[in-house]
Amino acid sequence: MVKQSGRIITGAHYGLKDWLVQRVTAVLMAVYIVLLTIIVFISAPQNQAEWVAIFNYPGMRIASFLFLASLMWHAWVGIRNVLMDYIKPVAIRLTLQILVIVSLMAYLMWAAEILWS
Repeated sequence: MVKQSGRIITGAHYGLKDWLVQRVTAVLMAVYIVLLTIIVFISAPQNQAEWVAIFNYPGMRIASFLFLASLMWHAWVGIRNVLMDYIKPVAIRLTLQILVIVSLMAYLMWAAEILWS
């Protein structure tokens, strides 16, 4: 902790980086959702085979993976900030942060397996 003019300053001071990450990932996710919506309206898949055909295109797989990676990063920043704000005991907060990181990474690897299988 650093004491500055009567105030105690704590935390990692992510500030601008967190703000920028949240905005960039949100924009990437919004663009993907709009493009996916357009693709679905144009192709109007009626069965699993048609859905598989949409996601067999390598560009769609990459876009979907980037969407999911953005989602995980966006979630991580939000959850980390909530944990830093509301969980004061360091050991509990660190344990929860590690569990969140492991979970989000597992979800991303699972998604990659689904997209490329």
